[in-house]
Amino acid sequence: MASAPRASWRSSPPRAPTARMSSSTRCRRRGRARAEGEKIHEDIFDIIDREADGSDSLEGFVLCHSIAGGTGSGLGSYLLERLNDRYPKKLVQTYSVFPNQDEMSDVVVQPYNSLLTLKRLTQNADCVVVLDNTALNRIATDRLHIQNPSFSQINQLVSTIMSASTTTLRYPGYMNNDLIGLIASLIPTPRLHFLMTGYTPLTTDQSVASVRKTTVLDVMRRLLQPKNVMVSTGRDRQTNHCYIAILNIIQGEVDPTQVHKSLQRIRERKLASFIPWGPASIQVALSRKSPYLPSAHRVSGLMMANHTSISSLFERTCRQFDKLRKREAFMEQFRKEDIFKDNFDEMDTSREIVQQLIDEYHAATRPDYISWGTQEQ
Repeated sequence: MASAPRASWRSSPPRAPTARMSSSTRCRRRGRARAEGEKIHEDIFDIIDREADGSDSLEGFVLCHSIAGGTGSGLGSYLLERLNDRYPKKLVQTYSVFPNQDEMSDVVVQPYNSLLTLKRLTQNADCVVVLDNTALNRIATDRLHIQNPSFSQINQLVSTIMSASTTTLRYPGYMNNDLIGLIASLIPTPRLHFLMTGYTPLTTDQSVASVRKTTVLDVMRRLLQPKNVMVSTGRDRQTNHCYIAILNIIQGEVDPTQVHKSLQRIRERKLASFIPWGPASIQVALSRKSPYLPSAHRVSGLMMANHTSISSLFERTCRQFDKLRKREAFMEQFRKEDIFKDNFDEMDTSREIVQQLIDEYHAATRPDYISWGTQEQ
């Protein structure tokens, strides 16, 4: 499996409250990054093609990027589109970092960047693992008791998720040993391919020694707790949000009979609510830990889940976009790029596509979702 060039998930360093930023500094436009991507298109794909040619059995590509900044959204979207054109039969999975909603961003065009990127993630990616900076900072503060999480500490959480989610590919077993196997178990319909993750036990370099040993049931039960989920979703009293599918990757010394008993216990206690139009799908993949990394706990687990409440993340982005679009704020920054020179149809089209995605996630909570999908097509 080849990896596309990676954009960092780090946001800009915090600026002093008294610092004054010029318009050009604060407006990191995805249009500019996209234009730069077109200029270096051949250089980028020379690297990608060389890696692809050197692969024995190329399954697909993994792209890491942010959706809010100019480079992560603009160049990231450009690469997604070009990868689809160049390798139409290969899978594209992304690890997409969503901005922290609890902090003021120095990128004033962040809602525009985010919405334009969401369109590409909907249309050009086969699987999107959502990494929400709001939830990551909350987990670092509440669960790991880090007062002011640093970039490296947040990135350590991200790297833990990425490492655990690919462990069955790097240490293959009988099941879930390829990219299509992972994706197929979680994504029953093409557009609903945005996944959230949870991990337990959580550690930092400073707290490794204090983590107590856990059982399989402990791990699987905790993975379903909202406080361990790395996406911050809002409450929607009008919609009964539910799981579409769950894949738990359990690492360590595990007896398969413990897994079976744990699944039975979860079903008996009804710890998870599932879609009414399909089976309650909780799959478990067992994987060994890396022999090169010391671990203070016997069993750890990653949950990769397809849950309809992830639509609240997109709704939040749409609300922020609508506020700016209504006032046509900062539009002059985009008019400098060819794609927006004549009009802003691209933005309005992106808004419609993201709204359709939100509507489909809401429809997936109802028993008539299958017929709804047929009518939409």
